Parts: sequence; C-alpha cells; structure tokens
Amino acid sequence: MLARFPTNRTVCGVDEAGRGCLAGPVVAAAVILPKKFTHDFLNDSKQLTKEQRDELRPIIEKNAISYSVGIIDNNLIDEVNILQATFLAMHQAIDNLKRPPTLLIIDGNRFKTYKTIKHKTIIKGDGMYMEIAAASVLAKTYRDELMVKLHEQFPQYNWQQNKGYATLEHREAIKEHGDCIYHRQSFRLNYFEELELFD
Repeated sequence: MLARFPTNRTVCGVDEAGRGCLAGPVVAAAVILPKKFTHDFLNDSKQLTKEQRDELRPIIEKNAISYSVGIIDNNLIDEVNILQATFLAMHQAIDNLKRPPTLLIIDGNRFKTYKTIKHKTIIKGDGMYMEIAAASVLAKTYRDELMVKLHEQFPQYNWQQNKGYATLEHREAIKEHGDCIYHRQSFRLNYFEELELFD
C-alpha cells in the first residue's frame, strides 16, 4: 500500500498523462484526498490494468475532498511546447478545485509555481504517494476516454488501442495515411529528443 505524504498541510497530488504522445491532448489531474483515505491497490496508473483503473476512478471521485482535470489540446501544445502545455494543464486542474490546497506534490522533476502555493516535485511520486497516484489514475482514464472518442473520427490510427503514443503501429499508420488535425505538428523529427527532457 502506498504512503500518504507526511504533512499537516492540505495536500493536493498532481500528475499528467499523454505528454509523450504523437496525437491528442495532454491531460492533468489534481486530487485532494481525505486524511483517512486508503486503498489496497491504488498505485501509479502505469502499474495498473485498465480494469483496475476503471474501478479506482469512481472510488477516487466519490471519496476525494476535491478533484479536477485540466486538458490542453494538440494545437496549444504546438503553440507553446509540450513542457509549458503540461504546466498549463496542471494549473487548469488546480484552478478548478473546489477547495484550495496549501501544498502541491507533483510527479516528476519540473513544475511552474502556481500562485503562492508551495510545491514539491517528486520523481516517480505516483508510485510513492497516494495523492499523486490518485491524480495519475484520473489523468490516465480521462485521457484514454478522449482518445477513444477521437478514434471514432480517425479509426485508421487505432487510438482506441495505442492512445496516440508512438507505437510502431501508430507511426506506420501516419506513414501510410498522413497525419490529421489531432496530431502534434511539433512532434516530428525531434520527438525522441524532446522526450529526453522530461525523463
């Protein structure tokens, strides 16, 4: 079972999904959990099955003191770059919380300060603390839903399966069919170089 972040502050976990994709939005979630909340298999969303994520999402939403999701589309990603777009999605999610946190804990090693709220970045934090893991699950499930809807418009890319990531199948489909309005035009020759900035 994951730990709770050790503090007396009102903690909000923040995480994103879709930063390294070739298509679709980047999605971030912000979650404030009650002090006594626990769950046996809550973990980094990448370590869970789809069935486990789908089971956890309504549990998190029902029990959270507050939660919110931020979505930045591929056009704005191309305009401001993926790092800044990720910060925008995180800030959007925090903006829409019904209760303001006093401490933000963010998965990863980069974050742009949000107003006057203190923050702490934690590498692999989604596998350490429940607050970030819960945000990880929401970000992943909301984004996956969006990609399945976009798949209905452009089934040739099989986004219902690859969710816009740079799988061989997806790259071969782009080669065969060309790109579409949901592809990130800034993610081309320098795609793998950009990813290194965030690992």
